[in-house]
Amino acid sequence: MSADDTRDGRLSRRSFAIIFCVSIATALGNTGMQSVLPAIGRQIGFPDFSVSAIFSLSALLWAFASPIWAVQSDRRGRKPLMVLGLAGFMVSMICCGFVVGAGVRHLAAPLAIFVLFLLSRALFGLFGSASNPATQAYVAERTEREERTTAMASLAGAFGLGTIIGPAIAPAFVLPVVGLAGPMFAFAVIAAIMIIVVLRWLPEARVAESLAEARGSPAAKVRGTPSRSLIRDPRLTPFLIYGFLVATAQTAQGQVLGFLIIDKLKLPPLQAQGYTAVAMMAGAIAGLLAQWGLIRMFRMTPRDLLRWGAGLAAVANLLVAYAPNYSTVVLGYALSSLGYGFCRPGFTAGSSLAVGQSEQARTAGAIAAVNGVNVILAPLFVLVYGLWRPAPFVINAVVLAALLIYALANGVLASAGDDPATEDDAAQSSLERSQEGVSV
Repeated sequence: MSADDTRDGRLSRRSFAIIFCVSIATALGNTGMQSVLPAIGRQIGFPDFSVSAIFSLSALLWAFASPIWAVQSDRRGRKPLMVLGLAGFMVSMICCGFVVGAGVRHLAAPLAIFVLFLLSRALFGLFGSASNPATQAYVAERTEREERTTAMASLAGAFGLGTIIGPAIAPAFVLPVVGLAGPMFAFAVIAAIMIIVVLRWLPEARVAESLAEARGSPAAKVRGTPSRSLIRDPRLTPFLIYGFLVATAQTAQGQVLGFLIIDKLKLPPLQAQGYTAVAMMAGAIAGLLAQWGLIRMFRMTPRDLLRWGAGLAAVANLLVAYAPNYSTVVLGYALSSLGYGFCRPGFTAGSSLAVGQSEQARTAGAIAAVNGVNVILAPLFVLVYGLWRPAPFVINAVVLAALLIYALANGVLASAGDDPATEDDAAQSSLERSQEGVSV
């Protein structure tokens, strides 16, 4: 790779490292906060289902804002949108930290703390969502098609690495003065550092259009056409359905995990926090094994990832559902995370390969939207958990098994990644498919 993205439109190692760290910063903050939320909720006095409901408004705003920020990244550039997303994340974490600090000291009624927490988290959904489509589009438009699955898997690995680091360092910031609010202030500082790094060292060059024109690609001709609804685009709809259901299953499992471990070990919330962190780190390591090891080793295509991921995660959820002890819970969670580690780059890279260069940002926005809106359903899983502990994991297993069948039977998913070998052929194929009846 070249040292400078601006020279040949390819992704340099330094630029990818910065993009990778942007993703890590957000992931470690979100998973780190998620790992302490059960303890926060029970110490303040929130009902269990309301803890996961804190993410609901943020998720709605994320789903609404992501496509908008994707369009803005086409107009204003990827770098400004990354900075906006990091700033939104930073401000949200600061506000959440002050709210949690007030809650654990009982400075206000639990209902008031809940509302303030909900609004503070909503800032992330509204503004923090700007960075996700920008980073994905930045990588997609600077990689060749044959490299993109590996590049997307590596980028997805940032989430996995953040999932390891977040729960690992979160307990270290639960300090006497700030208490459970400490991790949120620490994650805000990390975001501030990343803003400086992006502004100072990430090059910004609008390469997709110039490259397509230089190659004589038909994609350049497509740019003059009116914007199409990617949500209803038959090239993408199967990936969006698959991604939404997979993300729902993974989010639900992650949010119920802390309560399951507290109840399984019969420990006070603060004492169980370390056990929850260990389980989440085991899952993150398994996800990294998939994204940084197995996908490369076996040269898995998006089609392979969609199938193996759903099947493995379905079996693993059943293992968690009927786990007799803590060790089995950790094993099941790790195996399910291995499955999700296949699924995510499967539908992310598959959707990227299904469209032309000019549609990368809007496709990333659509994928980001379905990844965010799934959180709305998480409180229902926590509520069902209160009625019957295995229920959330059994539901997940059924959904994932259905997705395996869907990945085998649906024509788009069954051929995911089997696109033309060159950008020109891919763009021409995209143009032909769009003229055959893609929704406007």
